[in-house]
Amino acid sequence: MAPGRPSATRRTRLLGWDLGFYLGCFAFAFASAFASEFYGYRIWGAFASAGYGLAAAHSAGLLLCARAGREPRGRLGSRWLGPAAIGLLAMIVPLAVLVIRRLTGVDWLITPGSWAAQPEVWVIERSAGLLLRHGTPYVDVTALGRPPEVNDYTPYGPVMTVFGLPRALFGGNPVTDALTDARWMFALAACLCVLASLRLLNWPRIPVLAAQLALACPLTALTWSVAGPDLAIVGLLVLACALAATGRAGWSGLVLALVISAKLIAAPAAAVLLVHLWCRGRGETGRGHADPVRFVTTLVTTTVVLHLPVYLAGPQAFLEHVIRFPLGMGVVHSPAASPLPGHLIAETGPAGTVVSLVLVGAAAVAVLVWLGRRPPATGSAALVRIAVGLGALILLTPATRYGYLVYPLVLLGAALTFRAAERAGLRPPRSGPGATSS
Repeated sequence: MAPGRPSATRRTRLLGWDLGFYLGCFAFAFASAFASEFYGYRIWGAFASAGYGLAAAHSAGLLLCARAGREPRGRLGSRWLGPAAIGLLAMIVPLAVLVIRRLTGVDWLITPGSWAAQPEVWVIERSAGLLLRHGTPYVDVTALGRPPEVNDYTPYGPVMTVFGLPRALFGGNPVTDALTDARWMFALAACLCVLASLRLLNWPRIPVLAAQLALACPLTALTWSVAGPDLAIVGLLVLACALAATGRAGWSGLVLALVISAKLIAAPAAAVLLVHLWCRGRGETGRGHADPVRFVTTLVTTTVVLHLPVYLAGPQAFLEHVIRFPLGMGVVHSPAASPLPGHLIAETGPAGTVVSLVLVGAAAVAVLVWLGRRPPATGSAALVRIAVGLGALILLTPATRYGYLVYPLVLLGAALTFRAAERAGLRPPRSGPGATSS
């Protein structure tokens, strides 16, 4: 049963939050439009300013009406008009404009002011071409005949290459290049994962706050327009959680293996989902450890199958690109250097780097203790723990980007939606690879 309309006082408070949120987002977008060094950021900022401005104006109008004891009729009175304006003007339109602008051929130039796509888009598309030609997406940076540079690296797992395959297979003229831009593939994957997760949860009522955190937040909208791989990865991560929360342990392990085999940053989620499945199994007679075992078996097997061929094709190149470079131990240092706490501490010198890594370890131990003392019995609880763990990792690791904070924000938004489904009395079926339906 859908919840009733909020009281006047609560609605006023919610509208006040909406207005403050959209004004803050507008300030970020407006500053990006005029102050960013990146062309894509400036284009995004121009369109996004309009989207956030409209959302703020609409929220201000609703707030004034609420304080006057009046309420607009029909859709004009819906708080969802704000996220809708943002989805159109801060996501869809700037992405289309930047995809078309990219056809002018300014990739790979050392001129960020001309980039219509961030380097990760080019790199992932190139990795697909390398995979098709050489059987590995990773080049040997020690055999280039010149000093290696940052753009020679592909700091992702082999699964990330899939998003670049359409461009590698069908690109070559302006029309196919526009249609196969990797950002469309990232966006499509993210959308399909959201729809699949909602279907698994029996189409719960999505809170507006969840949409604001997961969709309307500038980090999500900006990433969608100029890059995109992190949204595909976090979408798959949410899907893995939805599968675990609905008793599909094997499928959850399979999807999480795809996530980890695309980007290692999501690996800590495995521990959380394992504990969640164990917690679920305790209350089911005859199942016990069946789900955790199925989850781990599928996760490990799939991960090995996905990584082993690429590793055997070039062991040293694989380690250099996927392990050493992201950790700041490669021949070239990672450019991920946003001024977050871990990086600022590491910048003080070797001792600072050690302190930063110790803090990462301490955060990991704290999350493990939290899992032990308060195991997540629900999908929403598991998402919150993954969000906190990834948030701590992003904030404290020496090489980091502020854009990675899109992970905890989207996961927290997803947790609110999962909670709505749980309150509606979600009663999932059980199925998965090697499982019997019941």
